[in-house]
Amino acid sequence: MNRTTLITAIEERGLHDPQLTGPLYRNLARILGELIEEGQLAPAVGLPPERDLAEQLGVGRITVRNAYKELLTQGAVEARRGSGTFVAERPARISQHLWRLTSFSEDMLSRGKEPGARVVTNKVDRPSPDEAFRLGIGVDTTVVRLDRLRLADGVPMAFERAVVPRHYLDQDRVEETSLYGALARRGHKPVRALQRLTAVTLDPGTARLLGVHRGAPALLIERVSHLEDDRIVEYTRSHYRADAYDFVAELKIGE
Repeated sequence: MNRTTLITAIEERGLHDPQLTGPLYRNLARILGELIEEGQLAPAVGLPPERDLAEQLGVGRITVRNAYKELLTQGAVEARRGSGTFVAERPARISQHLWRLTSFSEDMLSRGKEPGARVVTNKVDRPSPDEAFRLGIGVDTTVVRLDRLRLADGVPMAFERAVVPRHYLDQDRVEETSLYGALARRGHKPVRALQRLTAVTLDPGTARLLGVHRGAPALLIERVSHLEDDRIVEYTRSHYRADAYDFVAELKIGE
């Protein structure tokens, strides 16, 4: 999309629509975000300099600057020092179905992608009161605390924080395979789980690990997994990139 076409597209989408409420920069950010989502502004394409876009749209430079900041917070664009503002390059979206219990590694392999993990924390610890409650154990029970950045073809997709009672897991072997693979090797593979999905924004530390901006949208997945005899074997909190991951559920009408 060339500069003239971009200006026309912005104006046609009602930048100066008097019926719209709220700051003008948010309306501009919304329009640019729509053009990015629709693919009319492709990844890695540079946006016009603030001064140029402001002059062509007949708005103040601060309006364009704030619109770019809004898009930066959303992870839709990225600022390159000395080069300007560019549409962010996003990984191809991945979908996970909710009616089957699988590990991240199994999901990636089934889609022809190479799963990977970077271990951030792997230690024996005591659970917090909330973790102990969710796992059905006492606060004096030792657990393995495993924090990992999950990758697909080398691209960060999720940050997982798992807590597992120590007697279920070989701490030294878990870095060599998936968590479920390590549990299965000890005869403790989960057979069912309860999950809760919540829309959240990322804190600075998690955003940095995932390679996105602070405040970027994410899906928080809390999972409690059970063994065949109904004992709880795992409590995991995972932050999935909202720009790269979809969760899909099949629904059937009740009788």
